[in-house]
Amino acid sequence: MITVAARPPAWDILEAALAQRRPVRLTYHGRQRTVCPHALGWKNDKAMLLAYQSSEQTSTGALPGPRQGWRNLFVDEICDVTLAGPAAAWETADNYNAASPFNSIDRLSLAIA
Repeated sequence: MITVAARPPAWDILEAALAQRRPVRLTYHGRQRTVCPHALGWKNDKAMLLAYQSSEQTSTGALPGPRQGWRNLFVDEICDVTLAGPAAAWETADNYNAASPFNSIDRLSLAIA
């Protein structure tokens, strides 16, 4: 039997943003980021988000290129999540695939098709 932990508080906003293809502003490991949610699910019973980050800094510095903006973020480690303003554009990369190896979600709940 598969058990799934309770959904973290940030889940509902991320789910709405994903369904509407809206970017979100959030804090992850002390860094503010604007990301576009692409998939939500579970990795080893922890809620995980696959998001595309097209600008700003990461924990390793500036983003190296458009195909490398993919981030897997544990949802319970996300703080201060809000829908981005109307001027923020939805972004993705041409290498998106919900089943891609860079997506480390084990059990997918919702994803952009």
